[in-house]
Amino acid sequence: MGSRYPEREADVRARYERIAPTLDERSRRLFAANEAIQFGYGGRDAVERATGLSKNAVRRGIAELGALDELGPPPGRQRKAGGGRKLSEVKDPGLVPALRGLVEPATRGDPESPLLYTSKSAAKLAKELRAEGHPVSPDTVARILKDEGFTLQAPRKVLEGDDHADRDAQFQWISEEVAGFMEAGQPVISVDTKKKELVGEYANRGREWHPKGDGPEVLTYDFPNGVPKAVPYGVYDLARNDGWVSVGISSDTAEFATATIRRWWMNMGKQAYPDAKALLVTADCGGSNGYRLRLWLLCLQELADDIGLAITVAHFPPGTSKWNKIEHRLFSLITMNWRGRPLVSYETIVQLIGSTTSTTGLTVRCELDEGTYEKGLRVSDEELNAVQVERWEFHGEWNYTVYPKRT
Repeated sequence: MGSRYPEREADVRARYERIAPTLDERSRRLFAANEAIQFGYGGRDAVERATGLSKNAVRRGIAELGALDELGPPPGRQRKAGGGRKLSEVKDPGLVPALRGLVEPATRGDPESPLLYTSKSAAKLAKELRAEGHPVSPDTVARILKDEGFTLQAPRKVLEGDDHADRDAQFQWISEEVAGFMEAGQPVISVDTKKKELVGEYANRGREWHPKGDGPEVLTYDFPNGVPKAVPYGVYDLARNDGWVSVGISSDTAEFATATIRRWWMNMGKQAYPDAKALLVTADCGGSNGYRLRLWLLCLQELADDIGLAITVAHFPPGTSKWNKIEHRLFSLITMNWRGRPLVSYETIVQLIGSTTSTTGLTVRCELDEGTYEKGLRVSDEELNAVQVERWEFHGEWNYTVYPKRT
């Protein structure tokens, strides 16, 4: 149906086209509403044709002009609070559980839940969700993943040779053991040694805010011999999101590793788990807690005897040391906390580690371990045979339990 007042409608169109690029959603509504009111009879239809806005938009604009304080949005908003379409996950309560069910079995960075690094694209996930009866777009999937704590991860050089044939099966074994221990209220810890640090006026990677031209000055070279080094060994409690770090001044040995676990238990674990009967330790395959070390087993026996707990150890397969939770739940946060700061003394290192926190509530306790731990200690066959160890049927070299000796 044509306009009864084509010239007036053309004037409205001309005015709208001049200012339309500067208007936002609400301003367009109010402009159209004002023109419709000024137009008089037939004004709403004429303005709709002139501006291209919908009937609802013009109608809402007229209502807002009539009762701006009551119906209009607050300053800085284009719509009233709660306006707009409902989120997909609100309309479909089963969407988020279905998405997590697709993503969590295929996580990267740490294949055991609950680490949330997805290895599937948003487009593929959206396609699978639609096949399951959840109509959703890739953009919506990406937004929900971010809201749920997932992040896109760039490739990192962490693999050491070819993947072991039972790599994924071992990840699954660890995941089931962790879940079982947690369900039973038994402690589960992740352990490892952080990179050794030079103690002194040496450069530390990263930057932090300082007055212009007043940043810390450090030595030019950072590879001297005979300089004190700090050896941080950490224990991270998966259930409680807290950690213990012993800063050693000697060598990184199995004795040092188990001494740190003992300190964690006496200072934190014992109070947190007064009824504990067993302890699960997840560790990588090498270093001071390597599965091939005789001294590691012998020291675990001494630890089990001291604390009276059966200690189950589950090692991550070779080449997957960065999958251990302590790496990204504790060590990465320590590195961020002291970035750009010279580690001038052991006291500085202890204080920086102990002040590390996270938005998820991480707390860390740190102490200096001034003990001397010798390298190269040998364990005889007789000593090794005395260790009360039960190796599990699935990869017993990686999965085993050391029981305390009965008196």
